[in-house]
Amino acid sequence: MDQTRTDRFKTAILLLAVIGLIAGLAFYFAGRRDIANIVWFAGVVPALAALTVEILRSIGRGEVGLDIVAALSMTAALVFGETLAAAVVAVMYSGGTFLESFAEGRARHEMHDLLSRVPRTATRHRNGGLEDIPLEEIAPGDRLLIRQGDVVPVDGTVASDAAFVDTSALTGESLPVRLARGAEAMSGSTNAGEAFDVTATREAKDSTYAGIVRLVEEAQASKAPMSRLADRWSLGFLAVTVTIAFAAWWFTGDPIRAVAVLVVATPCPLILAVPVALVAGLSRAAHFGVLIKGAGPLETMARIRTLILDKTGTLTDGRPKIVSINSADGMDEDDILLFAASLDQASKHPVAQAVVAAAKAQGLTLPVPSEVAEFPGEGVVGHVEGRSVIVGGDGFVASRVGRMTGDHPATAKSAGSVLVAVAVDGHMVGHLVMSDPLREGAGVMLEGLRREGIGRILLATGDRADVAERVTEGLGLDGLRAGLTPDQKVLLVLTERKHGPVMMVGDGVNDAPALAAADVGVAMGARGAAASAEAADVVLLVDRIDRLGPGIEIARASRRIAVESVVAGIGLSVLGMIAAAFGYLTPVQGALLQEVIDVAVILNALRALRIVPHEPAMAKPQPATSGQADIVQGATP
Repeated sequence: MDQTRTDRFKTAILLLAVIGLIAGLAFYFAGRRDIANIVWFAGVVPALAALTVEILRSIGRGEVGLDIVAALSMTAALVFGETLAAAVVAVMYSGGTFLESFAEGRARHEMHDLLSRVPRTATRHRNGGLEDIPLEEIAPGDRLLIRQGDVVPVDGTVASDAAFVDTSALTGESLPVRLARGAEAMSGSTNAGEAFDVTATREAKDSTYAGIVRLVEEAQASKAPMSRLADRWSLGFLAVTVTIAFAAWWFTGDPIRAVAVLVVATPCPLILAVPVALVAGLSRAAHFGVLIKGAGPLETMARIRTLILDKTGTLTDGRPKIVSINSADGMDEDDILLFAASLDQASKHPVAQAVVAAAKAQGLTLPVPSEVAEFPGEGVVGHVEGRSVIVGGDGFVASRVGRMTGDHPATAKSAGSVLVAVAVDGHMVGHLVMSDPLREGAGVMLEGLRREGIGRILLATGDRADVAERVTEGLGLDGLRAGLTPDQKVLLVLTERKHGPVMMVGDGVNDAPALAAADVGVAMGARGAAASAEAADVVLLVDRIDRLGPGIEIARASRRIAVESVVAGIGLSVLGMIAAAFGYLTPVQGALLQEVIDVAVILNALRALRIVPHEPAMAKPQPATSGQADIVQGATP
C-alpha cells in the first residue's frame, strides 16, 4: 500500500471511530443504551482490526511495540461490556496513528526524476545532417553535438578542437574546465562555451551520470527506517501494564479492574506526544529556512555526532569572485578591472561574467568593446576605447605579449586560485586573482555546532587539495579529503559512522549518493542540484549554510520536549493504573483521565513551536593551529 492510500486508510479509521463515539453518545443520552453499545462496538471494530493487522506485521519484522497495550485495552473493554471505554480508546489510538503518519509523510517524494536538467534526447550527426534521438538509442561511436548550455548526455571524448565544460555538479570543481580534442567528457557536465562534438564511448545506462543515479537509489534503499521513539519504552511499559492488570484481577477477582488498568495504560502520551512535538519542530525549522522531510530525520538530526561538508556550493559560495587585483606595471587596480570587465562583456564565460559583475558592483561604467575575438577556454582579445586589450589565462596572455608564464608577483599568491591576466597595448598590466570564497558565517556556524555537541567536522570534496586547504584555512576541521569521487564520498560517510550518527551536507549531483547514505543528508536547495534535494533528508531553503546551526538546535530541542512529554505522560499513566487497580477508577473514568493526560502532554509538546534557536552575530573565525586537519588528495579514506 503506497503512502497516499495508507494516509487515506488511517483517516477513514479515525472518522469511523469518532462517528461511532459521537453517535453512541447521542443514543445513550436519548435513553437507547442498547443501540449505543452496538454503535460503540461498531466504531471500535475497524480500529481494532487495523491495529491487529499492524501488530502481526510488526511481530513478523521482529518488532514489539506499544500497540499491543492499546489492542489489549480495546479487546478487554469489549469482552467485558465496557463499550464506551473501548470507543474512547479507539478514538485516542486512531488519532495518534493519524498524527504520526502525517509527521512521517511530510515532504518526501519518490525519486522518479533524479534531476530536472537531465536530457531526454541527444542530437546525433547522421549522413551529413543532425537528428534528435532518445538517450536509449545512443551507441558507442556515435558523434553527438553538444550545444551551448546543453548537458552532455553520455560519457565520451571531445571530437572538436576544444570544449569548455562546467563539471561542478559532478566533481565539485567550481570553475569551468577546458577540454582538448580527445579528452574525456563526463555525462552530466554542462557545455559552458561554444558548441562542440562528442564521440560516445558508453551507452547512457552505463555512463557516469547514470551510475550516480543508481548510487542514490542503492543508498536510499539500504538506509534502515527509523523506529518510533515511543517503541523504545515498549517492552518495559508493556510488562508493567500486564503485571498491574493481572494483579488487580487476581487479588480482587474483578475483571473490570483489569480493564480499567488497561484503559488507563493505553500509551497515547507516547503515541501522540512524540509526533506532535516533532511536527511542531518541523514547522519551526521551516520558519528558519530548514525543510526537514519528516519526524524520523528530525529525531536523527538531534543525535548527530559527525558532520561532513562538501566544499563547492556548500561551504563556499560556488561562484568565482575577485579576491585581489595585482598590478604588474603600476596601473591603478580600478583601471585594470575596467579594461578587463569591458572586454569580458562580450564573453559568456562564468569567470568573465564574475569580472563584469565585480566591476558593476564597484560602480564602474563599462564602455562597449569592439573587434572582439574569443578563444573558448583561453581568453578574449579586442579593443576598449581604442586600446588593444587581452584578457584570459596567464599562459594565453603571456604568449601574446612576449612574457614568460608565471613571471609576475601574483604567482606566489595564487595557490588554489585562478589567475586572470590582463594586457593593454601589448603590455601585461596585472592579474585578477579569482577564488571561490567561504560562505558568510561558515566559521561561526562551525563553532556553534561544536558547542551543540558535534564532535567531528570534515570536508569531503572532488576539488584539488591545494584549493580545499586554502579555502578552509583557519576553520579547525578534523579532517580534509580532496579529489573524491561520488562513491568515495559514500565510503567516507560509512567509515565515519563508527564515531556516531553522520550528517552529510552538499549541493551537487556528485553529493547525492553520500547524502542518501548518511544518517541525515542535508542539501543546499536554493541553488543546488535537484538530485541532492531529492536524496537529502533536509533541504536548506535559503542559500545560507549558517541555517544548519539553528536547524540542529531546533531538532535537539524538539526531541527533548518529546522525551519530556513521554516521561511525564507515562508517569501519570502509571499512577492512574495504580488507582484503577485499587478500584478508584472505572474503565470510563480511566479513559477520561487518559484524555486529560493526553491534553497535558500535547500542550507540552506544542512548546516546540516556540523554540528560539541561538543565532550568534557573524564573527571572523580564529586561525587554526597546525596539524588540525589531515589532508589526503585523491585517496579513499
